[in-house]
Amino acid sequence: MEAMFLPFLLIVFASIFQGSFGLGMKYMAPLKWESWWLVHVLIAMIILPLGWGYVAVPDLLGVLGASFSNPEMQSVVFIAMLFGFLWGIGGILFGVSVPYIGLSLTMGIVMGLAGSVGALIPLLRMDNSTSLPQFPYVIAGLVITLVGVAITAKAGIDKDKLTSEASGDKSNILKGILIAVSCGVLSALLNVGFVEAAPIAKLAESMGAIDRNASLAAWVVVLMGAFIMNAGYAIFLLVKNKSWSSFKVEGSGKAYRWAILASVFWFGALGVYGQGAALIGPIGGVIGWPMLLGLSLIVSNFWAYRAGEWNGAAKPFRLLLMGLAVLIIASIILGYANMV
Repeated sequence: MEAMFLPFLLIVFASIFQGSFGLGMKYMAPLKWESWWLVHVLIAMIILPLGWGYVAVPDLLGVLGASFSNPEMQSVVFIAMLFGFLWGIGGILFGVSVPYIGLSLTMGIVMGLAGSVGALIPLLRMDNSTSLPQFPYVIAGLVITLVGVAITAKAGIDKDKLTSEASGDKSNILKGILIAVSCGVLSALLNVGFVEAAPIAKLAESMGAIDRNASLAAWVVVLMGAFIMNAGYAIFLLVKNKSWSSFKVEGSGKAYRWAILASVFWFGALGVYGQGAALIGPIGGVIGWPMLLGLSLIVSNFWAYRAGEWNGAAKPFRLLLMGLAVLIIASIILGYANMV
């Protein structure tokens, strides 16, 4: 029991980071989206993973060199980067969805779907997964997670109707939800890539890294693929919109600070989650991932509430709280699954 306290504490801590990083997206101005995003992904997906990994993983560069040069490991590297690349598409869609439906609803849909799909795929790929004693509890936890997401989404829809009626603006709720659903499915692939990159973490362990820090080597590879997609799209927009000069726009210091802070929160969540999942064991990526994203909804909605997103929407807000309570129950069931 005590041995499981630390990994779950790490996941709870990671959820605070995960639920907070989206705040930075509210403070992009006066930078263009593509300028802010390029700075964010460079720090979050390259500088921080390499920096933390270099400090915590003995001979990180040797691990990466062996992974990329060993023919037996190259397929692992390719798959891990591919899933990271596909997740990158989802990451871009996240940024597109927030202006349409707000941070709270976007986080609800994306985190719920990403948590469920991102846990289910690795679970079904495990040998004799349906025979595992944890299987029924994991499935129950994932189903309850989806119920919580549905309630959360309904609360966001009701809130949007009130806002639209009050302002007379045309609602983009359907468009925003479709984008968020696509983002949620693609975002699940980040955890799939992390699980598929397990041989890289094992290689790091064999070269002297402790188990929980070895996961950082896996993240470095997965996020290389994610960076290629995100940076490529940002650069495409910079060229298309001829907005390179926006990096020097007056009064952008606050936006840069938020870009850095959002990056620290974002990769801080993944790095700490990876350590917690490694300590849980082989099924850590199945149990820990939906817990991380489900609990992060509590944090993100706290910030959304503070930002006034739910002002004048008391009834939808009560429905939102109900959805969040369901997600907490799902997290408890998933936590219990590892004790079976």
